[in-house]
Amino acid sequence: MSPSRGTFVAGAVLTAAAAATIAVVVWPESSDNGPAGESGARTPSGSSAAPSPTRSYPLSTPPRTIPAVREHIAARGPGWRPGPAAGVVIAPGSGSLADEGQLLAQELKIHYRGDVAARAGDVELALTPGKGTPESYTLRTHDGRVTISGPDQAGAFYGTRTLKQSVRADGAMPEGEVRDRPDRPQRGLNLDIARKYYSVAWIEDRLREMADLKLNQLGLHFSDDQAFRIQSDTHPEVVSPQHLTKAEVRQILGLAGRLHIQVVPELDSPGHLGAVLRAHPDLQLRNVSGVRSPGSLDISNPGAAKLIDELLGEFTELFGGRYWHLGADEYLALMARDPAASYPQLQRAAQQKYGPRAGIKDLATGWLNDRAAVVRPHGKRPKAWNDGFFRDGVVHADKDIEVEYWTGREYGARPPEEYLREGRRVVNLNDEFLYYVLGQPNNFVYPTGKRIYEQWTPLVLRGTRPVPAGYSGQILGGRFAVWGDLPNAQTQAQVAQGIRMPLRAISQKLWDPRKPGLSWDQFRALAARIDGAG
Repeated sequence: MSPSRGTFVAGAVLTAAAAATIAVVVWPESSDNGPAGESGARTPSGSSAAPSPTRSYPLSTPPRTIPAVREHIAARGPGWRPGPAAGVVIAPGSGSLADEGQLLAQELKIHYRGDVAARAGDVELALTPGKGTPESYTLRTHDGRVTISGPDQAGAFYGTRTLKQSVRADGAMPEGEVRDRPDRPQRGLNLDIARKYYSVAWIEDRLREMADLKLNQLGLHFSDDQAFRIQSDTHPEVVSPQHLTKAEVRQILGLAGRLHIQVVPELDSPGHLGAVLRAHPDLQLRNVSGVRSPGSLDISNPGAAKLIDELLGEFTELFGGRYWHLGADEYLALMARDPAASYPQLQRAAQQKYGPRAGIKDLATGWLNDRAAVVRPHGKRPKAWNDGFFRDGVVHADKDIEVEYWTGREYGARPPEEYLREGRRVVNLNDEFLYYVLGQPNNFVYPTGKRIYEQWTPLVLRGTRPVPAGYSGQILGGRFAVWGDLPNAQTQAQVAQGIRMPLRAISQKLWDPRKPGLSWDQFRALAARIDGAG
């Protein structure tokens, strides 16, 4: 979660569609040796993939892309270049790839011809069930054809991203075979639209940027103390004047779906609710002296659950994706020196509900579990920030709630190994590397792509130290997070520029956490070449 508000205490819808294949047919060019760029991909010898009969070409080198392809089998041949006769076609039974085909044709400035037979110079997209892992693909350039196969539409789409980037970097797709897949299933950007408003066009530009980098999640933190940014029909009184309409949200979701990006909405509770509580001051938490707790809901009041559950019911219907973020971080009642003495009404409610040994952290955990029970019937997998999970309580957080680990700075911080030992699944939002906090409050500095590229991996959940590799299977991925603590510190354009290289670095490390084959300077130069060609 975001680190501001004085809370540090001193001390695209992804829909599997069987599988996918893309074939590219080319005009041979005997005078062209193809690109000779650098890549971190492997080029094995002695492969079963036979080289082209001609010896007029040197062995190919891997395509230059971000993220780099994981494996490339070299071959001899001219590769493929888009030309005036080239087109994109859809193989029989593969009509669901029409969007991907039309987009690629537009980007490469070649024809889209739909469901017809491929001919020389064409790009053919086809579904092939049962081959490969989710989001994987194989791209083979051989005898004037490039074949990209994968188990789902997303894999086919990522194959088109590789083809597009290779053409942008070097004008061609090299001969040979790419075998590629992501290392982590969750890869993305987290965006705080509550404290800083972002236009629909700006968000859509980020979605397109993410898609080219094979990132597949956009987190939207749309409610906080400062603002509530999405139109509500059940509680219009909580909505801020500058907000996204539901029609605009559906527009964003539509583009995200076409780009195979899942949108992960976050309605944070029981903290970070200042915008909601301004319209419902009777539900605001007060301490024993009657002082209001900024942004915190009085979860001993039955009206609190009613309000939040009505909002959750409304917005889980608007957002049709797989995940829902429940927040649960930085509840100020639990950051007091003596929570039970400061908030006796919460302590009484905890004991009444969970027994004499229960405390306020049990009441907060019960709140989290109850909200998870609200979103599950809507097909959502719940997530929560790591500081919403507590040790040694009477009540335990449900095991299916994914831990989004962001910090070890909070009061009573639990190291990431504790969650992993409990068998929990974790997503990495390490605030040391992945937090872009506008205005740089609380000793934060804008993270650099270089530092992510050279020092971070998905195992580095807290600080700079990785957790043991044996836990790797429980770490589902990560997101780079933009927080609007001082919203006027940067313009939208400055934010886009500031996160450009960090996004490219995290895309590389989530696709393949091994040490990259390119130096940082080479990686940055490649990014400039790919982006500049666009």
